[in-house]
Amino acid sequence: MAAELIDGRAVARDVRREVAEGTAELTAAGTRPGLAVVLVGEDPASQVYVRMKTRACEEAGIEARDTKLPADTPQAELEAVVDELNADPDVHAILVQLPLPEGLDEKAIVERVRPEKDVDGLHPVNVGRLALGDPAAIRPCTPAGVQELLRRIGFDPEGRRAVIVGRSNLVGRPLASILLQREPFANATVTVAHSRTRDLAAVTREAELLVAAVGRPELITADMVREGAVVIDVGVNRVDDPSAEKGYRLVGDVAFDEVRKRAGWITPVPGGVGPMTIAMLLRNTLAAARRAAGRTVGAASPAGGA
Repeated sequence: MAAELIDGRAVARDVRREVAEGTAELTAAGTRPGLAVVLVGEDPASQVYVRMKTRACEEAGIEARDTKLPADTPQAELEAVVDELNADPDVHAILVQLPLPEGLDEKAIVERVRPEKDVDGLHPVNVGRLALGDPAAIRPCTPAGVQELLRRIGFDPEGRRAVIVGRSNLVGRPLASILLQREPFANATVTVAHSRTRDLAAVTREAELLVAAVGRPELITADMVREGAVVIDVGVNRVDDPSAEKGYRLVGDVAFDEVRKRAGWITPVPGGVGPMTIAMLLRNTLAAARRAAGRTVGAASPAGGA
């Protein structure tokens, strides 16, 4: 029997609706959530992504402020822009679109954003808070989205074996920290595998929850998956396909057609984890605005504490 599909688009719509309701409530109380997005350069993919974020903010009632700078912007000027946004009380969340153009110190810019406005959850303070189990930590959007998908399908990984293939600072590492938390839809026994893992298939076959986030097209095949496992595919890879209208197609890190015959649940690509990233960005922005307004919220709570 084929695995059940996890519809990330449907879940993302629900999250965005919940955020819109929370935003309307907070705005009526005198605080309209505000997100500032800084885009440096003219990378086409980044431009599309920023437009999607801005449109999503508008739909949720969040004030979106875009700052666009040329690719040759000096480091000092970019830092000054971040400092100005840090000091603006109407800006509750700041997102500097990554990657930055060559010549700019990405690490310094990430650390320049105040931790309480770090909507991406990349500042070392938020990384440390998450590792320590502090509910005040702002969680990176994609890993938080993975946990939300598990919550929505009712799969609680508590006590179960979870394997994450990929150790990036954007997905693999923070997701491991999230799944280790003492909270609902976490408390898993977590293994992080990577490019140097010996006999990767033997490791992944132990997983009741398998997350692929390594950026290699269709790396995970059916023989690497435990019968009935929940399979979350974070990867988005472009592969050549002359038969496709654009000459390429998008595939995940999982060989979807064959793995679907073995898994219990599976996310498609596209339409699985991807839509959750912007939805969780909106949730993080609402949570940051609530904190700024003096309303204590927990990062793991639905709609940022709604």
